[in-house]
Amino acid sequence: MATYKKKAKKVQGAQNTIESNSTTAEVFNTLDETASKSEQFVIKNQKAIFVILAAVAVLILGYLAYQKYVKEPQEKVAADELAFPKTYFEDAMNSTVAVDSLLTLSLNGNDGKYGFTDIASEYSGTKAGNLANYYAGISYLKLKNYKEAIEYLEKFSSDDELLAPTAKGAIGDAFSDINQPEDALDYYLKAANLRDNNFSTPLFLFKAANTAMDLNKYDKALDLFKRIKKDYPKANEARNIDIYINKATFASKN
Repeated sequence: MATYKKKAKKVQGAQNTIESNSTTAEVFNTLDETASKSEQFVIKNQKAIFVILAAVAVLILGYLAYQKYVKEPQEKVAADELAFPKTYFEDAMNSTVAVDSLLTLSLNGNDGKYGFTDIASEYSGTKAGNLANYYAGISYLKLKNYKEAIEYLEKFSSDDELLAPTAKGAIGDAFSDINQPEDALDYYLKAANLRDNNFSTPLFLFKAANTAMDLNKYDKALDLFKRIKKDYPKANEARNIDIYINKATFASKN
């Protein structure tokens, strides 16, 4: 019986080897067939493949050429154009005399030079054109042209730590000034939550909280005042924050 079992194992081992070799052969045959089909596909469609590859190459080269010979020069021209109205804008921010006239010049330009509105329109795809939207929006806000302020500030986009929330908060200011407190509150909250820093965040939380108080949303205001006290204790808005917390607490209970 022992001898018989040994022979059976040998036979079984031989069968396993044959099956393994057979499986390996099948795998290689399958790979050969797949490779053959791929070669046939390439041969059959080589013209179409070449056209596609050529089109992709043209697109890449076109994009690179556009960036180098169109986009970059346009960015430089736009940045140069922006310098002129920015001078008037900065003078207006640092002056108490003829502010409206300076802001109007910054918006409309002078002596054949573009103002912010022109740059925003003519160079809309550039960084300078984007910044022109911001400056135009702030200028209109200072001139109390709130509809135009909102329009231009809405077009502005930025990842900057301060400019991004400031633009949103300025839209909130515009809505507040035209007596649309619900919209103002919405934008103040967007501005506060857009970035987390010790300047813009507590500033717009404070504006949002006071707007919530005006809307009789006392619990909301209380939460915002408490957030300032807890998260931004060194901010200017936190100096007398307990007074506002007590005021909101009292109002929420009555």
